[in-house]
Amino acid sequence: MNTLLSAQSISYRFTSEPLFENISCTLSGQHKIGLIGHNGCGKSTLLRLLDNSLAPDQGSISVAANCIISRVEQALPDDLQTLDALHAVLSTQPVEQHDEFRWQAEMLLTQMDFGPKLWDLPTHSLSGGQQTRLLLARALMRAPNLLLLDEPSNHLDLPTMLWLEEFLQSWSGAFVLVSHDQRLLDRATEQTWIMRDRRLHHFDLPCSAARQALMERDLNEAQQHASEQKEIDRLQTSAKRLATWGKVYDNENLARKAKTMEKRVSILEEAQTELTEGAPWQLSLQGQSMPADRLLALQELLVQPAADADVLFNSGVQQIRSGQRVALIGANGCGKSSLLRMLWQQYQHATQATGPAAIVLHPECRLGYYDQSLQQLADGDTLEQALRPYASLQPEAVQIDRRITLALINAGFAYRRHQQRVGELSGGERARLLFVALSLANYHVLLMDEPTNHLDLEGKEQLADALLNYPGAVILVTHDRALIEQACNRYWLVNDGRMQRWHDLPSLYAELVTTPSANDNNQSSIRAETVPALETSEDDLLDRLVTLESKLAADQARKSNHQKPKLQAAWQEEIAQLKRQLAFDE
Repeated sequence: MNTLLSAQSISYRFTSEPLFENISCTLSGQHKIGLIGHNGCGKSTLLRLLDNSLAPDQGSISVAANCIISRVEQALPDDLQTLDALHAVLSTQPVEQHDEFRWQAEMLLTQMDFGPKLWDLPTHSLSGGQQTRLLLARALMRAPNLLLLDEPSNHLDLPTMLWLEEFLQSWSGAFVLVSHDQRLLDRATEQTWIMRDRRLHHFDLPCSAARQALMERDLNEAQQHASEQKEIDRLQTSAKRLATWGKVYDNENLARKAKTMEKRVSILEEAQTELTEGAPWQLSLQGQSMPADRLLALQELLVQPAADADVLFNSGVQQIRSGQRVALIGANGCGKSSLLRMLWQQYQHATQATGPAAIVLHPECRLGYYDQSLQQLADGDTLEQALRPYASLQPEAVQIDRRITLALINAGFAYRRHQQRVGELSGGERARLLFVALSLANYHVLLMDEPTNHLDLEGKEQLADALLNYPGAVILVTHDRALIEQACNRYWLVNDGRMQRWHDLPSLYAELVTTPSANDNNQSSIRAETVPALETSEDDLLDRLVTLESKLAADQARKSNHQKPKLQAAWQEEIAQLKRQLAFDE
């Protein structure tokens, strides 16, 4: 297997602290690698080093002459914010070649679920999932054989997540995938790099098996460390005893033996097996149950993003009580977040008797809200000030200052940081602070909008455990299948303008896959098999044309109920583009 890229003993410092040290790795032709680790450990930085966007402080990175690297960024770059979707993809090519490459950009956008209606939209107006697909289309314009993907699964709805999984499985080149979605990593990758304790651990295993292997290694190292420590403790005790005897009995021989033992202790301590520093914090959620038949009820609520906006869906008749953990599922743009915002606004104004009569809240219910934008916490507040309103909500709230201090320390915020401003925190730290706030408030009902966006794998598992043991009620908007399956016991599906209760997740997933995107019902079906390599020679274009016409003819020969009309439309569009490129007579 040909080596595409090799990194040798690279180190990188962030401010005065080393982010990682002496990392080495090799990427070859068809490597499918998952890169995981705690938030802030340096995964995104490593990708930027590998594609030469950053230079390492130490070490070297060698790239083969035949290696074409494309990096899919975690967020839309600022210089693309003013461009429309089509020109954001075309901007990967020289301006003078935009006309030549326009058909390829249009083809990729179509295959990334961007119908022509979306091509002229400014990129800043696109949803998070659409921006991720746009960035992937940009990356593919270079016909890379090595993709570096920085959390592409963030903000994706379930249908697009399933497409991404299929795309990565069929991708013929190599890739490094940073993701906190264990299901995606297990199905799409064959090797795993785990970044921890400023080092990179390599496993020829998919994510779940690699994490298990690392856990077993940690256990063995802990046992080895304990055995070594036992010997060190024995020698230290003996050295201390001999030194005492040497002094009491004025015996130089005993004193000399004591010093020899002390030197041996120093050697053993220096060579002692290192233990992992572990996770920076432990996620927990405190809540309270309420013995009531109904904490919250919906009566044919018409869900709208704003009062003067179009109705997105009708809630039907729904209710929730303590112990129920509802997964609110649907495609991006269908109105899930709008429903949570409407419930939160109704709760905030309940004492004013305003808001839609279709929302009924128990008068004694305390309701909390995790907003995916994390704007509930004021930028100008210190960490202590941000938590005070939440800590004061409990009827028995006493020793508030002490509770806040302990909660911050347990969440990994050192005491010296408690007067830091919220606006100075990273996204992951801000999310951590909001989890602390929700736990301090001890709510009866939690509304959680995409709480996993800033969580690593360990954080997601801790959230699943916390929700599973949460005594109150939860309405959860997430596209994380593992979290839904582990933590939820009720399922509401938003689809085709209605919200319905479902009891069977496999059939719900099947319904989602066959449902057109909520953002553009006329868009083509997304399939990884339709993403071609972007060759431009006449022979390659002719080969592609023959392949597409064969696929189209074969699909049209099927029985009508087995045909794929949207895929046929995408093929026909690409065939027309190829004919124009080849100057065929129409």
